[in-house]
Order: sequence, then structure tokens, then C-alpha cells
Amino acid sequence: QVQLVESGGGLVQAGDSLRLSCAASGRTFSTLAMGWFRQAPGKEREFVAGIGRSGGSTGYAGSVKGRFTIFRDNAKNTVYLQMNSLRPEDTAVYYCATKVSGVYIYYTRPTSYDYWGQGTQVTVSS
Repeated sequence: QVQLVESGGGLVQAGDSLRLSCAASGRTFSTLAMGWFRQAPGKEREFVAGIGRSGGSTGYAGSVKGRFTIFRDNAKNTVYLQMNSLRPEDTAVYYCATKVSGVYIYYTRPTSYDYWGQGTQVTVSS
């Protein structure tokens, strides 16, 4: 199994930045594909960013492309989501997830992932 522990959420103003962290344990981290999703109250969980196993590809939802960056530090078994130029519409609970099979691509569907973190709240005031 894989355990995911998230941190970094908080309350910020529009235009500010946050960095979310997701630390993984239980498997060889470099072989894991990782993703970030978010869910606002009353809405479906949506894809934000994804990264394949170490050496693989990255991708972003159109709403965050150019503002958010996903990257991984294999030495720390951690994947990050750097969020810049935050907007009120970015307000949501953010979740990290992992696909254990660890291919060199990212996934955009929640059902493609095997394990999930507990979520961390991001609130952006206007």
C-alpha cells in the first residue's frame, strides 16, 4: 500500500502563492505516477495536474496551465504543486493521488488512481 500525507493549504489573497506537498510512503516513490485534484463544495472532483513516474511526462488542466507547476523530489518521496497567481475560483479542497503501476504518463481521471491523500483546504479571498 501507499500512504499519502498532504500539507501546505491555507487562506491567501488573490494573486498570492502557495506550495502544496504530498509525501508518499510504502512503495518506491520514483516508480509512482502522481496527480493533484481539487473539489469545491457541490462540484465534481476535477483534475488539476499530473506527473508520470520519474522521467515521465507532466500535464495540467487548462484553468491552471501557466500558473501551477507539479514537480517531484524523489530523495524526499514528495510531490509538490506550486500554485502562483491564485484566484478566488481556485478555492477548493486539494487532493493528491497515486497510480501504483507507475507508467511514464500522467492520468486525468480520478478512477485511474489507487490511493488518495486526506485533502487540504485552499481558500483564496478576493
